[in-house]
Amino acid sequence: MEKIRKLAELVKPFYDCDDPAHDWPHIGRVAATARKLCEGTSAKLDCVLAAVYCHDLVNLPKNHPDRSRASELAADKAEPLLRDSGFSAEEIKIIRTAIIEHSFSRGLKPSLLESAIVQDSDRLDALGAIGVLRCAAVNTQMKSKLYEPFDPFAELRELDDKTYMVDHYFVKLFKLPDMMMTDAGKKEGHLRVEFMKNFLQELGKEIR
Repeated sequence: MEKIRKLAELVKPFYDCDDPAHDWPHIGRVAATARKLCEGTSAKLDCVLAAVYCHDLVNLPKNHPDRSRASELAADKAEPLLRDSGFSAEEIKIIRTAIIEHSFSRGLKPSLLESAIVQDSDRLDALGAIGVLRCAAVNTQMKSKLYEPFDPFAELRELDDKTYMVDHYFVKLFKLPDMMMTDAGKKEGHLRVEFMKNFLQELGKEIR
């Protein structure tokens, strides 16, 4: 794990930012999840962790026109850091693929087990208790409202997650578990979504 230690030192400054949804603690959580999802598989753990450490080196806002290219740009930025950390050309190829394919906005199906694990691990961090906090943080940055006051759960209107934070739960977040590529990821995803649905039930009681 010496390569991972060196890489962590190189990438950590990139995550010293004012975006609590994509900062160094986010990387730590995704790495911990990725370790669990690697257990009992043939995935190359060093490559998975390296991809996790580098997957948000380029982080563009959700509404940025080049958002779908962010993972490709992150992979480009990661390559010299990976070489300096001692990763081989073959390992870098795997890591680049995992970085590029992890992205939700990119819309790619993972072609490698390592990519699937990185993708699931990153998406799991959008769910559960931490998902509630991250969603609020991102939507605050986007200057959206918390909810539509007369129909907060869009029972009689079209969903609009660019305007209302709670709508994002229904537009994207609740769909993530069924999009997971690993069985362990699906299982954990459904557990975390159940927590979020309970949170919305409590929210409904408080705002009505």
